[in-house]
Amino acid sequence: MKFLKLIRYRNLILLAFMQALFRYAFLKEQNIPLALNDWQFGLLILSTVLLAAAGYVINSIYCVAADTINKPEDVVINKGISETAAYNIYIGLNITGVAIGFILSNIIMKPSFASLFILIASLLYFYATTLKQIMILGNFVVALLLALSILIIGVFDIFPVINHENQAQMASLFSILTDYAIFAFLINFLREIIKDIEDVNGDYNQGMNTLPIAIGISRTSKIAIGLAVIPFLLCLLYINKYFVQNKLNIATFYAFAFVLAPLLYFIVKIFSAKSKNDFHHLSTILKLILFFGILTILIVPLNIKYNA
Repeated sequence: MKFLKLIRYRNLILLAFMQALFRYAFLKEQNIPLALNDWQFGLLILSTVLLAAAGYVINSIYCVAADTINKPEDVVINKGISETAAYNIYIGLNITGVAIGFILSNIIMKPSFASLFILIASLLYFYATTLKQIMILGNFVVALLLALSILIIGVFDIFPVINHENQAQMASLFSILTDYAIFAFLINFLREIIKDIEDVNGDYNQGMNTLPIAIGISRTSKIAIGLAVIPFLLCLLYINKYFVQNKLNIATFYAFAFVLAPLLYFIVKIFSAKSKNDFHHLSTILKLILFFGILTILIVPLNIKYNA
């Protein structure tokens, strides 16, 4: 159980579920050729999950001091798993994840794509050791990595089979994946800032320079409000253009109820947020918004079938 806690297994399950959803609820329904068969796509998910798990491990190693203050119940380093063992786990997860990525890159005859897995592993390491302590940059990198976990599906499953005949269709599908990646980036970037407010005491004691430490919780909250308005307006425009105008009533209702309404709730609630529990609640709301937002990739095809 300590090991599962160390690798944040719940987050890994959500990551795997999200990637499988894009593949089987979206791409598989488009009647297009895909570069990977089922077991190969399973390896892509496994590689991504292993690298993410390695990122959680190295982050836990370098954040023991801060986590002892912020989330003492989540600390497992030297409380069941030694630091040396954690480093060995980190190395093993990284090597296996990158190796699988190298195998997949050669399967689709794009060996240079293996560098993407090395880049992900490197960014996770530098985030934990350096970037996390740099205001805004650490938040940006974490949000970017989540977006990459969506785009990597298109890179490995769509890009290798693009030809002159299907170029327009494939570009359209890749564009949809990009839209979801941007949504995931915006929501997760906002959530990372809220988590910085939540963890301000432990981060300050560790000498980090997060946004709330640099400019204060009140000003950071106001920035978070402004950042929340951006995905709210973008989602509103997106829903109107693609759901309302195409008379996808179920998808429209779902998006309003499970994406826009919670986002509006977040914007209103943050005005009165003061305590650590308040910001933890807001962080949870953003996590749910991200989850339900990604689920629209399943709701929309079902709505289209229902209308047909």
